[in-house]
Amino acid sequence: MSTYITLFRWTQKGIENVKDSPSRLDAIKKAMAAAGGRFIAFYLTTGQYDAIAIGEWPDDQTMAMAALAGGSQGFIRSETLKAFTEDEYRKIIASLP
Repeated sequence: MSTYITLFRWTQKGIENVKDSPSRLDAIKKAMAAAGGRFIAFYLTTGQYDAIAIGEWPDDQTMAMAALAGGSQGFIRSETLKAFTEDEYRKIIASLP
């Protein structure tokens, strides 16, 4: 499975309903498991992004589907980064010409 880091910003609708966000996070965790993903961590952050989540997905298509489903609810805007482990990083670097 591949690891993804998702950076979140609440929309106006999201911040107006921020007290409900823990229940939405619980729903995300259940949906991830049902789709074959694995939730690793969640952090509330300061600065440019309101929160980040780290998870694993079986493939890019499943991750994209989940990101679109989450964004379509209107509570967040997100940016997702595919992350490579240190071992993957070392293999990538070692394969350079």
